[in-house]
Amino acid sequence: MKLGAFSVSLAVKNLKASKSFYEDLGFSVFAGDLKSNYLIMKKESTLIGLFQGMFENNILTFNPGWDQDANTLDNFDDVREIQKHLKSKNVTFASEIDAPDSGPASFVILDPDGNAILVDQHV
Repeated sequence: MKLGAFSVSLAVKNLKASKSFYEDLGFSVFAGDLKSNYLIMKKESTLIGLFQGMFENNILTFNPGWDQDANTLDNFDDVREIQKHLKSKNVTFASEIDAPDSGPASFVILDPDGNAILVDQHV
């Protein structure tokens, strides 16, 4: 199963302060916008999403169809196939795909400790 690019999505209280902190660690803005209340920070192949006011807890995120530079992959497992596989393994879902047969879609699963994992396909 190919889950795609991995990042940690952090629920932050102050986006500007978090941006400055991660810049001090050597990260730079890769995507997003302060006006939209989110930034994607990157250092080498590590991605950290900073989200202010969008969700309560931190989330592990996978993006099927993307590499770590947000380039579209030619060969990837569609998010609907990933969901089907995980359902066959009795994984707990917090949200499921209710979308067309192809294209962008997402679902959220919970690990045994209740940590959210977002599988979010953009292509």
